[in-house]
Amino acid sequence: MTIIAAADGSALGNPGPAGWAWYIDDDHWAAGGWPHGTNNMGELKAVLDLLQQTAGSPEELRVLCDSQYVINSLTKWLPGWKRKGWKKSDGKPVLNVELLKELDAALAGRTVRFEWVKGHAGHDLNEAADVRARAAATAYQQGKRPETGPGFAGAQGVGAAGVGAEGAGAEDAGAQGAADPYADLFEPDDIALAADEPRDPQPEPEIEMLPIEGELADEELVISLERSLIADVVRNDPAATAALLHPRWLQFSGTGVLPRSKALAEVGALPRPADLDVLRVERLSPDQVLLLCRVSDSETSALHSALWVREEANWQQRFRQISTEA
Repeated sequence: MTIIAAADGSALGNPGPAGWAWYIDDDHWAAGGWPHGTNNMGELKAVLDLLQQTAGSPEELRVLCDSQYVINSLTKWLPGWKRKGWKKSDGKPVLNVELLKELDAALAGRTVRFEWVKGHAGHDLNEAADVRARAAATAYQQGKRPETGPGFAGAQGVGAAGVGAEGAGAEDAGAQGAADPYADLFEPDDIALAADEPRDPQPEPEIEMLPIEGELADEELVISLERSLIADVVRNDPAATAALLHPRWLQFSGTGVLPRSKALAEVGALPRPADLDVLRVERLSPDQVLLLCRVSDSETSALHSALWVREEANWQQRFRQISTEA
């Protein structure tokens, strides 16, 4: 018999109030989070808690994730990071290292398969985990304790539902959240890109990643994300907008320079619904895509040049320039 579970994370603001959850069925699930953390922390913690709670089970474990960052970290990059003293290929420290060390220990001797699933696409288990992770993040946003769930029957004391919800990674969350994301607004990028990570041999055979099917090409994904920025469901939601804008995001237009903080403050007070036509897509590097689009509404039309970058498997808009058409 194989245990099939979905694991997911959520962060409102990314970083911000964060939650994690894994889900097998209504009788077997768990959730938790932190007052301040990142989406990737939630994704990792969900897998860690699932591994810890199922540690006493003889069954194989199949983990469904919509985060390629988690899958690549655990099935590709982990051996190289360990050999280099938990440093990346550019010599910088690995993010979320404490969680990754605990995951490395929790995976030892286990038969685990990781499978990518497309998020927010109607997959029952993924949706159930997503709802619970977001609920946990929302609870911390409101100053409440999240619902932790029944957990897994016979779970070990370490990592049981509700135990250590603010434990592993909490210190890391505080450290990441302490820095002012705008302090070096005009400094050159210092982005550690996922594609630059070492291509190490696959880990031990008991950790397997199933083939990714139906995944959008990067250019298609970036276009989809660009469209979502003008969709009502995102453009009126500060947390959803923040997740798509790089921490050092800037916009240039005829009215001047718009920093990320001011753009987020204006969310919810945006003008008329708009349409987006993609005029050109150019791949600048494996982790950079440049879009040229026309955005128009009932009264205005403008050309948008948008630079999207991938950092730790997540695409975010780094820069946008707007030129109003006559």
